[in-house]
Amino acid sequence: MSPARPAEPPPRSIAARIRAHYPALSPKEQRLAEVVLNFSGGLAGYSAGELAAMAETSGAAVTRFVRRLGFGSYDEMRRLARDLEEAGTPLHLLDQPGGQEGGFLADHLEAGRRNLAATLEPLDPATVEAIAAAMKEARRIWIFGQRNGFYLAGYLRWQLVQVRDGVAVIPGGGETLGESLAAFAPHDLLIVFGLRRRVPAIAGVMRHARRVGLPSLFVADQGLAEDPGATWTLRCDTRSRAPLDNHLGVLALIHVLAERLIRALGPAARRRLAEVDALHEELGEL
Repeated sequence: MSPARPAEPPPRSIAARIRAHYPALSPKEQRLAEVVLNFSGGLAGYSAGELAAMAETSGAAVTRFVRRLGFGSYDEMRRLARDLEEAGTPLHLLDQPGGQEGGFLADHLEAGRRNLAATLEPLDPATVEAIAAAMKEARRIWIFGQRNGFYLAGYLRWQLVQVRDGVAVIPGGGETLGESLAAFAPHDLLIVFGLRRRVPAIAGVMRHARRVGLPSLFVADQGLAEDPGATWTLRCDTRSRAPLDNHLGVLALIHVLAERLIRALGPAARRRLAEVDALHEELGEL
């Protein structure tokens, strides 16, 4: 009697397959990849034609795309999505109707808890400390973000300027991006918020930072497939049952970075905070 065959490992997720093959995909296939990454929770409910329409491409492109990912057909990929739904994989429950017994508020609470855990639990403490050290030593910290990333960039700056100077969101009011990039120097640090539905300008900012030799931190969502070419890339879970993304995990990451910078600065942070408080009192601002 022949020995039993060892159990095969579980299939890789669709998102993992997309990330592995993304650089080799054609532009049309990359559009399909973005659609699947952003809406994979409902993939089991879409036909190949519906997926092609959402990506503004053809059925033939869908066929080539699924074969590049290692599936024999679109139905095979859709079956995997359905299996992942049944297994309770969070990404593939994204678009499921209903939710918590407490209704929509419970849904929001659960999304916040999930996003916090999915953002903070995978963080490598050594990586976070290395980023904090770079924030401490940088001559200037440049922060760039567009759309939701613009407001998150401003919030990060607000946290950091309480304990150090030389922190700027780019471009400044009325300035061009080129005027900001011309000030980059190797001893600076660039932080980019590149959350989903990223704008093309991000690629130019990252390319210039690499050319100058500027270390960089790229804050992304879980759907980022391509390598942004940053020194460090941190992924935040921004999923939500609502049409709008949930950025609670991003805000928590900002809080972690600011707190670790304070610890890295030590007495210098204490002196800065004391000076700010004294000026608040003198000016009657608070």
